[in-house]
Amino acid sequence: MDSSGLFNAALGGFLIGLAACVLMLFNGRIAGITGVVKRVWPPVSGDVMWRVAFVLGLLSAAGVYFAHSGQGGLSRVPVAPALLVVAGLLTGWGTSMGNGCTSGHGVCGLARFSKRSMVATACFLLAGVATTAVVRHGLGWAV
Repeated sequence: MDSSGLFNAALGGFLIGLAACVLMLFNGRIAGITGVVKRVWPPVSGDVMWRVAFVLGLLSAAGVYFAHSGQGGLSRVPVAPALLVVAGLLTGWGTSMGNGCTSGHGVCGLARFSKRSMVATACFLLAGVATTAVVRHGLGWAV
């Protein structure tokens, strides 16, 4: 990775941490995307607008980045579409079972020294390493 890639990664990590801190400081909420999105519908009076604003800000920030960076927002993954669907369903099931996702556990939970988040984040990382090893190097599932 070149120095501009390192800078972008560090800046992105800083902004994610800053957003999580601001949300906790001013709203008393954890910036876990799964929890934020999950509670938009069905709506709870007085608890929807900040969630919608958070998600719109997340999406628009990505749009601004891609518009100014000159990079396309979509990438091609050399895996069969059916496998991607199964992976997405398993990810949703896992975040539901684990009571949160990487942003909630990995960013916010670790910052609070949550033991449950430490275990969840270790599981996320191990699953990612195992998946990459299988898809790129084993079992011949990659297309």
